[in-house]
Amino acid sequence: MFNIYLVYVILAALLDIVANLALNKSNGFRNYKWGILSILLVWLAFYLLTLSLEGMKLAVAYTLWGSIGILGTTLGGYYFFNQRLKPIGWVGIFVVILAVITLKSA
Repeated sequence: MFNIYLVYVILAALLDIVANLALNKSNGFRNYKWGILSILLVWLAFYLLTLSLEGMKLAVAYTLWGSIGILGTTLGGYYFFNQRLKPIGWVGIFVVILAVITLKSA
């Protein structure tokens, strides 16, 4: 069954990932265009997250958004900025994913 509220959360998370990558590219806002882009993307992500709350519990929406953002930002940092996690970091991400699955089924 199609769920527009889930689509809002996924889109919000994708925007959050791009915002985080743009923030890294801004180099501490020294490259202000990337910094401004990151702020605008976060604003839009929060707007979409707000829309998702019309049909989804806050705890579920926020956890989905955050976990997708964590995984996507980690993968984006790996591919675009050569940022590597130690194995324990990947264990932590796996635990976050398990937490989302547990919360979604509650």
